[in-house]
Amino acid sequence: MNENPEVSAWLAELEHPLKDVILAVRAVFLRADERITETIKWKSPTFMYEGNLASIDPKARKHVAVLFHRGAEIPGEHAILEGEGKLARYTRFPDIASVEGRKDELAAVVRAWCDEKARA
Repeated sequence: MNENPEVSAWLAELEHPLKDVILAVRAVFLRADERITETIKWKSPTFMYEGNLASIDPKARKHVAVLFHRGAEIPGEHAILEGEGKLARYTRFPDIASVEGRKDELAAVVRAWCDEKARA
């Protein structure tokens, strides 16, 4: 996993009612593909490979919101991605069980992004 110490430190300081869910989502991103890296951008953990893939919105409190900055460009059919806009997509995880139940779908999105960017 490409854990960034800056992100680890930021998360250690984070006070959030769903911190365990945030950490579980982070783990799925980082384990999904070795090309994924992370940083703190826009006051959020952000995952990247050849551009910004997604950020976790720490302001959401009833669920963990993940914004896929260019989600409409991710190839393939991914039911986990919600939204109808021209570019962004999102997904939400209300609890650990939802992360566990959808981790394969989330990892597939990460791999699809990395594979597409590697071809470009």
